[in-house]
Amino acid sequence: MCDSDTSQTSARGFLQQIWQAAGGNVEYLAGVQLRGSGSLPSVFAVSDLAVASVAAAGLAVAEWMQTAGLAATGPVMADRRLASLWFSSSIRPQGWQIPPLWDAVAGDYATADGWIRLHTNAPHHRAAALAVLQAPADKTVVAQAVRQWQAEALETAVVAQGGCAAAMRSSVQWQQHAQGQAVQAEPLLQLATHGPGARPEWRISAQRPLQGIRVLDLTRVLAGPTATRFLAGFGADVLRLDPPSWDEPGVVPDMAVGKHCARLDLRTAAGRDRLTGLLAQADVLVHGYRSDALAGQGFDAAARRGINPGLIDVSLDAYGWSGPWQARRGFDSLVQMSCGIAEAGMRQLARAQPTPLPVQALDYATGYLLATAVLRGLTLRLKDGTGLTAHTSLARMAQLLMSGSGQQVDAPLSPEMPDDLSPVIEASHWGPAQRLRAPVTIGNTAMAWDYPAAPLGSAPPQWW
Repeated sequence: MCDSDTSQTSARGFLQQIWQAAGGNVEYLAGVQLRGSGSLPSVFAVSDLAVASVAAAGLAVAEWMQTAGLAATGPVMADRRLASLWFSSSIRPQGWQIPPLWDAVAGDYATADGWIRLHTNAPHHRAAALAVLQAPADKTVVAQAVRQWQAEALETAVVAQGGCAAAMRSSVQWQQHAQGQAVQAEPLLQLATHGPGARPEWRISAQRPLQGIRVLDLTRVLAGPTATRFLAGFGADVLRLDPPSWDEPGVVPDMAVGKHCARLDLRTAAGRDRLTGLLAQADVLVHGYRSDALAGQGFDAAARRGINPGLIDVSLDAYGWSGPWQARRGFDSLVQMSCGIAEAGMRQLARAQPTPLPVQALDYATGYLLATAVLRGLTLRLKDGTGLTAHTSLARMAQLLMSGSGQQVDAPLSPEMPDDLSPVIEASHWGPAQRLRAPVTIGNTAMAWDYPAAPLGSAPPQWW
């Protein structure tokens, strides 16, 4: 078997697991074609996961169209090369620059007995880490302070302070850890139906198959925004809500395309009342709050169903929905350190420091999994009015990746070419830009966005 055949088999394996996790009929998999070649450099099969997760979301669009009586004009076609590129930024500015992705303090640091990653992009997370270390925002001074700590002790202290950190563990250590064991016992996607209720009267078209579907987006970097960007690309009305002080300037130009972005303060009665009204009129909710966070504002799962019995309610967190870390803050780069991915890259490539994946693959793959769950929920609701609740985690996606073929075997992905970009010029808030061509098509139905990217808080918190 040649390398491309091996990668095709690995990608198909991921696709089947993702599609079955979403409750999809395995017979539909025959309608998916995977094309292209090349792999992102990694000791794990990142490009296989990329094309598989994108293909699953595309297949869910095709199933939705078929259920709505819209005949697709061709098969689901997922491009391996483009999917790999979409696992990083999709936007290419013309004459302007996107701000840096990482805060100056964020990064991997050597401890007295290993390594730790500090995630300090949010000002309050940086303040928490610096308070524990009693250090200024100077990377050299921070590194010196970190060396005085045991990795797990510092991890515990930063998390207790309200910050975000992860000690580097091997996959064996993670499997023996109480949280690792909890994640291993969880399904890739936990599904529960509720209802049935009234069947909706959605009016959709073949070119914009999600037109008129209202998606309330309460997510942050990067998985949730990836999901809602995909849904917006097929016509969904996406309203993103963020707290008054939140910003993520390094990713908003990439992730906000096709969305209306508003602010809402759930700490106030007026904000909670507004969210109740928006939920009542939504078809879909996608949120990335920790398991206890929305409940603390009076919006636990039961309350959300009470507001909107037919809601498709899809969510994620970092470390899983059971176990001692189920409410822990986390991000892709931290999960890679915790679960053994960064250690495996360091060890297998004989590197001197943690070697994570070349992209935030857990975020992106989880995002397409969430989009798949949303679309499967819409399909179920269209059939009989049934609502759907689904959740997953970055840690569970890491488990899927690590249980795959184990290593990329295809030829290296060649550098980006002009043909990889769409000819459409997007008039974003920051300036003109191009985007990568769509990584998946359903016959003649392709991704396109009705609105250019705009800053967080640039729209009112209301449906239009």
